Amino acid sequence: MSKPAKSNSARSLSGNGTGGINLGPWRLRADWQGSYNVNAGYASRAERRFDWSRFYAFRAIAALHAQLMRGENFFSADIFDSFRYLGARLLSDDNMLPPNLRGYAPEVTGVAKTNAKVTISQQGRVLYQTTVAAGPFRIQDLSSATNGTLDVKIEEQDGSVRTFQVTTASIPYLTRPGQVRYKVALGKPTDFQRRSQGPAFASAEFSWGVNNGWSLYGGSILTGGDYYALALGIGRDLLALGALSFDITQSRAQLPGPGFLILNGRSYRLSYSKRFDEYNSQVTFAGYRFSERNFMSTAQYLDARYGSGNIGNSKELYTISLTRQFISLGLSAYLNYSHQTWWNRPSNDNYSLSLSRYFDLWRFKNASVSLSAYRTLSNGYRDDGFYLSMSIPWGNGITLTYDNQTSRTGTSNMVGYFDRLSDGDSYNLKVGNDEHGQASGSAYYTHDGSLAQMTANASYQDATYRSIGMSLQGGMTATAQGAALHRINLPGGTRMMVDTDGVGGIPIRGYGTTVRTNLFGKAVISDVNSYYRNAISVDVNDLADNVDATRSVVQGTLTEGAIGYRRFGIIAGEKAMATIQLTDGGTPPFGAIVSNDAGNQTGIISDNGSVWLTGIAPGALMNVRWDGKTRCAIRLPEPLPDLTHPLPLQCRPHHDQTNHEVKH
Repeated sequence: MSKPAKSNSARSLSGNGTGGINLGPWRLRADWQGSYNVNAGYASRAERRFDWSRFYAFRAIAALHAQLMRGENFFSADIFDSFRYLGARLLSDDNMLPPNLRGYAPEVTGVAKTNAKVTISQQGRVLYQTTVAAGPFRIQDLSSATNGTLDVKIEEQDGSVRTFQVTTASIPYLTRPGQVRYKVALGKPTDFQRRSQGPAFASAEFSWGVNNGWSLYGGSILTGGDYYALALGIGRDLLALGALSFDITQSRAQLPGPGFLILNGRSYRLSYSKRFDEYNSQVTFAGYRFSERNFMSTAQYLDARYGSGNIGNSKELYTISLTRQFISLGLSAYLNYSHQTWWNRPSNDNYSLSLSRYFDLWRFKNASVSLSAYRTLSNGYRDDGFYLSMSIPWGNGITLTYDNQTSRTGTSNMVGYFDRLSDGDSYNLKVGNDEHGQASGSAYYTHDGSLAQMTANASYQDATYRSIGMSLQGGMTATAQGAALHRINLPGGTRMMVDTDGVGGIPIRGYGTTVRTNLFGKAVISDVNSYYRNAISVDVNDLADNVDATRSVVQGTLTEGAIGYRRFGIIAGEKAMATIQLTDGGTPPFGAIVSNDAGNQTGIISDNGSVWLTGIAPGALMNVRWDGKTRCAIRLPEPLPDLTHPLPLQCRPHHDQTNHEVKH
């Protein structure tokens, strides 16, 4: 919610997510996104929008090391551009390959002037949405399946909106010798309102590892005679010199008009990547592409024939990134430059530079200073920005900061106080002046909980605006074994449900996160990896005194989108010495095992029936076993007596355990 100084207040609510059901090997999913906006005033009118942006189903086909997907999808290829379609797709799944053969996930960088909402979308579908604090941000957790042109929107709390595009391209990929990777798709293109656009199409793409150094790749898209595209390329591992690929794409498009307009054109692409270990640097020259005037991608053809009718095609496109670590100076540098031109409109250029250095300042260790600068040239409009930040650790999770931000509208200066709380939560307070020289302040709070991740923020600028906001990100998983709320990593992704035998509050460690089981002893770990053996464990160092873990580690390998189920061995209850006597006056033999109803061992009998018993609860039933058979059972008293003295118990056959028989 925001309140500009000279106009009515405005409220907005937005969200996006994924719902789904797993039926055997099939994963049924539905993506949704919605928004609600209202401006207060005499003629105020709420704007509501809710869309089911995609319905689809997929499954793994282990015999082919591939994934089959049906329904609404976005065309995903390493060679061709993306577009929306309804149909089916079969592709060799990179997640089933070793990590060094998988594609990379594109990253999005920028600078927020205030606490801002960042939305990343593609052809109207929201892929990622988050809030960021004022200053530079770097989003690196996009799906590795994301490719093509991404639309990035930064909505500042002062009401200003900035948009730009990020064009992703695959770095040179090589295929193992003798291995073939492929993608096949059939369907009909559609728009965001699910209206059919154009004739049916068929596409195929492959990559063949010819030998240790060479890979051959190519593909085609064919429609009902109006459009086709053919591509062929080659990749080469240059060993110490890096990796290089080059491909050519030929297109033919027939557009309506007098005599039908037929356009034939070619597009050339060169990609290079190299890691210089001796210099601690990485250079990526990702996707230099030159397209002739008459070349048309499938998305451009669909837009020209069934959309806006614009046939203005791209000319040049390239992105260069450089990462360098200057270890002796403690300096890290990141440089990114992208350039895109069209045949009939102005070019776009994006520059970004980040420098950061850690150092010791007097008694303060690991102080840091960072510099970020950017320049965007789009359609003749120039936007420059400069951000300088310094942080000084003050101890006990406290950090003092200073930020200076300069843009075409002015310069702001802010001093801040950051504190990380004992439960992992953190907050950030800043005060200073905005770019117009007026008093300004902001607050940002982050809560990383077991059930969800929450952020809350507030901003104030004198005589300009006041605003508050909150974001919540989480999910719910329900199975035949139970249900639990939880944090999410990738909506609709792979997860593991764990069971602690009905004992709540048990700390469970995933990959970088710790969650606690709910009242029913269930928890969901959402950061598991597909096609990996995932190990999940109980944090035994954080268990309560009356809880023991007899099985504290579980493992599982899951296919993409699966929901696994594993059970820990947890014993909750008091601990005390006890003596167990049989009905004939004897005692169980030395080494006999005592276990609870869940089958977890609660004690081992020693001489004269003595046992150190765990999991003692009023009225609980425990079994005693020796020689491989369950011989008798004991019923604990209800209520429990004083446990400072050995607890006398009698072991009776199961059919005698209808009442709470105990020996006092």
